[in-house]
Amino acid sequence: MTFSEAVPTVFRKYVDFNGRADRSEYWWFALFIFIVSAVLSTLQMLSGLSLFSFLSSIFGLGTILPNLAVAARRMHDIGKSGWWILINLIPVLGWIWFIVLAATPSQQGPNQYGLQPVDTL
Repeated sequence: MTFSEAVPTVFRKYVDFNGRADRSEYWWFALFIFIVSAVLSTLQMLSGLSLFSFLSSIFGLGTILPNLAVAARRMHDIGKSGWWILINLIPVLGWIWFIVLAATPSQQGPNQYGLQPVDTL
């Protein structure tokens, strides 16, 4: 899955916590979130306008659910429950462990969460 396919796919499945998401879908969306957040933060710092702070807040609120949904689908893809995203609540070690899980190759074949998506990463 390419960047231009992953972002619309995640937004199309805005609150769909069912099914599976391959590595490329998850990581391209993570890159999208990072880039937009960095651009809005930079514009706010350079201009000093609170408009960019407001836009950053709206963007953050608007992407919470799709970010959680794609993370849960990513956990499903490796055969784990979507509840594993809560490991992010543990500072540092939880974040590292989640990154390791998110980078794990897909579980081959169908699993309890559905068919295997095409993983192009």
